[in-house]
Parts: sequence; C-alpha cells; structure tokens
Amino acid sequence: MDYLLKTGDITKQRTACLVVGVYNKKKMSAAAEAIDKNSRGALSKILKKGDFQGKAGEIQMLYNIPGSACDRVLLVGLGSEKEYGIKTVRSTAAAVAKALENSYVIEAISALPEVSADESLSKILRETIIASENALYQFDQCKSEPEKNGRPLKKLGLFIGKQRKSQQIEQAITQGKAIAHGVTLAKTLGNLPGNICTPSYLADQARALGRKSKKLNIQVLEEKRMKALGMGSLLSVSRGSTEPAKLIIIEYKGGPAKSKPVVLVGKGLTFDAGGISLKPAAAMDEMKYDMCGGASVLGTLAACAEAELPINVVGLVPASENLPDGSANKPGDIVTSMSGQTIEILNTDAEGRLILCDALTYAKRFNPDVVIDIATLTGACIVALGDKASGLMSNNDTLANDLLAAGERSGDRAWRLPLWDEYQSQLDSNFADMANIGGKGAGTITAACFLARYTKAYKWAHLDIAGTAWLSGANKGSTGKPVPLLTQYLIKRCKLDK
Repeated sequence: MDYLLKTGDITKQRTACLVVGVYNKKKMSAAAEAIDKNSRGALSKILKKGDFQGKAGEIQMLYNIPGSACDRVLLVGLGSEKEYGIKTVRSTAAAVAKALENSYVIEAISALPEVSADESLSKILRETIIASENALYQFDQCKSEPEKNGRPLKKLGLFIGKQRKSQQIEQAITQGKAIAHGVTLAKTLGNLPGNICTPSYLADQARALGRKSKKLNIQVLEEKRMKALGMGSLLSVSRGSTEPAKLIIIEYKGGPAKSKPVVLVGKGLTFDAGGISLKPAAAMDEMKYDMCGGASVLGTLAACAEAELPINVVGLVPASENLPDGSANKPGDIVTSMSGQTIEILNTDAEGRLILCDALTYAKRFNPDVVIDIATLTGACIVALGDKASGLMSNNDTLANDLLAAGERSGDRAWRLPLWDEYQSQLDSNFADMANIGGKGAGTITAACFLARYTKAYKWAHLDIAGTAWLSGANKGSTGKPVPLLTQYLIKRCKLDK
C-alpha cells in the first residue's frame, strides 16, 4: 500500500473516506472539530445520540456529511485523551486499516496522526504505517482459492495539518514502510511449511533479496565448505535429514568501507522434530517456526536495504532440519565445533545452540563491532516471559541497554536475564568440554551460557524469541518479531531516530 503525506485544510481534503478521531466522553479531536464546524454541527448531532462514545476501538462509518469534500467519514474512538500515546496509535491504526479494507475503499486520508505530549510526529507516522501493514497482512500462498478483496485499500494519506513536509518526516515514512516490509518477509518465511521452506529455499530467498539491492552481497556455504572449515557441530544436526545444511551470508554495505559491521546471527531450523530426542506430537507442526530467528535476519537486512541505512550489517543464517534418522545425532555423541571445543550431546532437541555456535565462531572473521544472535531457543523462555517479551542476555551492558531501549521504542520488547558465571557449571561434562544442556533449572540462561563460550572475542547479545516469534491457537501465525526491535536498534546507531 502507498502512504502519502497530506497537508493543508482538513475540510478541503477530497477522498473516498476521511478518518477522524474522538476521545472518551465524545470529545472531538482537532480534525473532527474542524469537520463538525464546517458541517454546521453534523458530527455533534450524531454524537449526541449516544451511539458513539469515543472509547478506544470504537468504529463508525458516516455518510453524506454536509459541506464535506469526502464521500465518507470514519469516526474512530481514541479512548482517554490523557492516556493517548503510541500504544493507542498502534491499536487505532490497525483497527482503521481493517475497517477501511472491509469497506471497499480504495483510498482514504487519516487525520489520526496527532502528536501526543511525549511522542514525535515522525514516530507516530512510522508506527502508523507499521501497524497498518501488520493488520492487513494475510498468508494465503498455500490456499488453492484464496479469498481476494476485489477493492483493497491501495492508498492511505496521512494528514499532518499545516506542518511543512521535512526530510525527517519523509524519512519516517520511508523507515515505516521498510520495517513493515521486513516484518512481512519474516512472517511469510515463518508461515511457510517445512516442505516448502527448506534450507535451500531460505538460501534462494536470500539470493532474491540480493538481486533487489546493489548494497547486498549474498554468499551461501554448502556442506563441503563447512566441513572444510571444521563446523562439526552445525553439520551434526543436518545428518538426520536428506536436506543439506546451508550457511547463508548476507552483507549489507551501507556505511563507510572500514566501518565495523553489526553482525546478526539467526537460527534457521526450518523444521525441528527434536531428532532422536523426539518431540511430542501435539503442536509439532509449529516447529516450522524454529527458523524465525533466521527469518528475522532476512527481514531486518531487507529493511536496511529499503531504507538505505548508512551502516554495515552482516547477516548469518545457519539453516538445517533436525530429524530422526539412522545418521542423526544420538544422546551421548560428542562433536567438535569450529572453535575446536568439544560438545557432548545429551539431548538432540537442544540443537539450535549446536548450529549457532559454529556461526558465532564464523562471525569473528568480519571483525564485528557487535554480534547479536536471534533464536527460538528454549521453551523455558516461554515459561519465564510468556509471549510478551523476548529474553535478552549479553556480555556487554551498553549493548544490552541499547537493545532494551530499541524494544521499548518499537513496542517489540525484551527483558534482560542474568548471564552469571555461576550458571556455567551446569554445562559440565565428564567426557567433553561441555554438554549441550544444563539440566532443569534456568534453561534459557544455560543455553545462553553455552553460546557465551563462543563469543568471548566480541561484544555479544542473545535474543531468545521462543515466546514472541509466533502465536498459537486461533490466531496462529508468525509475528515477524524481532524485526522492529533490530531495525530500531540499527536506526538509532545511525543517529536517524530523533
């Protein structure tokens, strides 16, 4: 969908539908008041009837408003004026997008991007776009006869009153669309079934991404090359599958040539049956989402390229399947990682860390400023944080704080858990340098402790997105997280977020 900035007199805006807001107790927003005055109190008369109170989430379509240059007026409840902020902006934008899409309106103008006391217009515009695209997302690629809207919403004007268009505001529109498109890519890759979205398919999608931007360079390492590099841990996971593993490398060169890159490492398990330590059958179909960390890396790099961020970023996606086979890892097996450290595999379902550790070792060759890995790593993280926040662990306080701030800013939040040395002893093994699991207690933390043994050479953070990457139940589907958090972090590093 196209998003256009609209300025001038709200009463003279010609459109199929004009969206205006009303706060609690029927208090009209500035745009609604202007329409009301121009229509000689038409909105006031409607509100006096009591059908519409201005509660958050209320929607009412009006027709034939006197003196109006638009065909329809959509009243939207904004809730409490005192509490109006970015959360309301997001929820309202989503509700408006759905209402417009279902009303067969091809184009509309929204006068809702009003600035609250603590938010900038740029942020509100950006978040409006992201929330709108999120609400309109549908996954129907695998349906033989998908339901199509014959008259979908194609253009949404964002009315900013008499404010002049500026580079900062235009930049917010560009960033909003880029993040939204990155989230959409991550969602779609996550929602695809494992028989379509294989490691090879992920590699092909990365190559397709590279063809869209001259600033993206794509390389895919095959198993033969990984074996030569000594990636025995990563390759041990793919042994139980007929699908060959891939190490996908995406380099975005938007900054100075000598500027150290941010390296993003995303777990790309395109299906995880648990291997010999087989998972329970219930909800095993959701293990197609075990590659959402890798999907978020592709989505974030896509957003960087579209927004043309002046920064260098490297994406690494170790991709594999984890299936039970005669060649698969067995509990008790010992493998040697690229770093030379040996690992006793006590549970083959703790495979994500086995593919990540070799990718984290490989990351050193890029001389990174920071490294962030993203993985649907532990069920323990869901127990600890549910689906409201990703788990965050880091060996650097500044990096951790920057990521937490990016999560708050984007609404894609994380919560920091400890990474104390006292937890390391839970990974002790009698037969190898370490075990791949640390027992029942602190499963999320000991998984990060395992990864920490491969990240001592640089500043590193780990995001466990097991609870946030997808939704179950009636609304089952990928969320596209943490693309908003990661992109916001990169935007802030570029000093483009005011």
